[in-house]
Amino acid sequence: MRLQGRIFFWNYGGTMETRIAIVSIIVEKPDAAAEVNNILHEYANDIIGRLGLPHRQRNIGIISVVIDAPHNSISALSGKLGRLDGVSVQTLYSKSGAGA
Repeated sequence: MRLQGRIFFWNYGGTMETRIAIVSIIVEKPDAAAEVNNILHEYANDIIGRLGLPHRQRNIGIISVVIDAPHNSISALSGKLGRLDGVSVQTLYSKSGAGA
Protein backbone atom coordinates (compact mmCIF):
# COMPACT_ATOMS: atom_id res chain seq x y z
CA MET A 1 0.00 0.00 0.00
CA ARG A 2 1.31 3.40 -0.95
CA LEU A 3 0.58 6.11 1.62
CA GLN A 4 1.41 9.24 -0.41
CA GLY A 5 1.76 11.52 2.60
CA ARG A 6 -1.37 10.36 4.41
CA ILE A 7 -1.52 9.04 7.96
CA PHE A 8 -3.63 5.97 8.58
CA PHE A 9 -4.77 4.69 11.97
CA TRP A 10 -5.76 1.04 12.07
CA ASN A 11 -8.01 -0.24 14.80
CA TYR A 12 -8.57 -3.93 14.08
CA GLY A 13 -10.87 -4.69 17.01
CA GLY A 14 -13.27 -1.82 16.54
CA THR A 15 -12.53 -0.54 20.05
CA MET A 16 -9.31 0.49 21.71
CA GLU A 17 -8.07 -1.61 24.63
CA THR A 18 -8.26 0.20 27.94
CA ARG A 19 -6.56 -0.23 31.30
CA ILE A 20 -7.59 0.53 34.85
CA ALA A 21 -5.14 2.78 36.66
CA ILE A 22 -4.89 4.81 39.83
CA VAL A 23 -3.27 8.20 39.43
CA SER A 24 -1.98 9.54 42.76
CA ILE A 25 -1.43 13.28 42.90
CA ILE A 26 0.11 15.45 45.61
CA VAL A 27 -0.40 19.19 45.16
CA GLU A 28 2.23 20.99 47.22
CA LYS A 29 1.54 24.47 45.83
CA PRO A 30 -2.08 25.57 46.25
CA ASP A 31 -1.74 27.80 43.17
CA ALA A 32 -1.47 24.65 41.03
CA ALA A 33 -4.85 23.27 42.17
CA ALA A 34 -6.87 25.09 39.50
CA GLU A 35 -4.67 23.77 36.70
CA VAL A 36 -4.82 20.24 38.14
CA ASN A 37 -8.62 20.45 38.08
CA ASN A 38 -8.60 21.77 34.49
CA ILE A 39 -6.46 18.84 33.34
CA LEU A 40 -8.63 16.31 35.18
CA HIS A 41 -11.68 17.85 33.55
CA GLU A 42 -10.14 17.12 30.11
CA TYR A 43 -10.23 13.40 31.01
CA ALA A 44 -13.63 13.43 32.77
CA ASN A 45 -15.14 10.84 30.39
CA ASP A 46 -12.48 8.29 31.38
CA ILE A 47 -12.45 8.97 35.13
CA ILE A 48 -14.35 6.41 37.20
CA GLY A 49 -13.89 8.16 40.54
CA ARG A 50 -11.88 10.75 42.37
CA LEU A 51 -11.04 11.32 46.02
CA GLY A 52 -9.44 14.55 47.19
CA LEU A 53 -8.20 15.13 50.70
CA PRO A 54 -6.75 18.36 52.08
CA HIS A 55 -3.92 18.08 54.58
CA ARG A 56 -4.42 21.37 56.34
CA GLN A 57 -1.40 21.15 58.67
CA ARG A 58 0.94 20.85 55.67
CA ASN A 59 -1.15 22.96 53.28
CA ILE A 60 -1.14 20.29 50.56
CA GLY A 61 -3.81 18.40 48.64
CA ILE A 62 -3.82 14.65 48.04
CA ILE A 63 -5.90 13.33 45.14
CA SER A 64 -6.51 9.75 43.97
CA VAL A 65 -8.08 9.29 40.55
CA VAL A 66 -9.30 5.94 39.21
CA ILE A 67 -9.35 5.90 35.42
CA ASP A 68 -10.34 3.41 32.70
CA ALA A 69 -8.72 4.55 29.46
CA PRO A 70 -6.21 3.57 26.77
CA HIS A 71 -2.62 3.45 28.03
CA ASN A 72 -1.59 6.48 25.98
CA SER A 73 -4.40 8.60 27.49
CA ILE A 74 -3.39 7.64 31.03
CA SER A 75 0.24 8.44 30.24
CA ALA A 76 -0.74 11.79 28.74
CA LEU A 77 -2.78 12.67 31.83
CA SER A 78 0.08 11.73 34.16
CA GLY A 79 2.58 13.63 32.03
CA LYS A 80 0.52 16.82 31.94
CA LEU A 81 0.03 16.72 35.70
CA GLY A 82 3.67 15.89 36.40
CA ARG A 83 4.90 18.90 34.43
CA LEU A 84 3.08 21.30 36.74
CA ASP A 85 5.22 23.11 39.27
CA GLY A 86 4.49 21.88 42.79
CA VAL A 87 2.68 18.71 41.67
CA SER A 88 3.93 15.13 42.15
CA VAL A 89 2.30 12.22 40.31
CA GLN A 90 2.58 8.43 40.39
CA THR A 91 0.48 6.02 38.32
CA LEU A 92 -0.28 2.41 39.16
CA TYR A 93 -1.66 0.24 36.33
CA SER A 94 -3.73 -2.90 36.70
CA LYS A 95 -1.97 -6.08 35.62
CA SER A 96 -4.82 -6.98 33.30
CA GLY A 97 -5.03 -5.04 30.06
CA ALA A 98 -8.35 -6.56 29.06
CA GLY A 99 -10.85 -3.79 28.79
CA ALA A 100 -13.28 -2.04 26.50
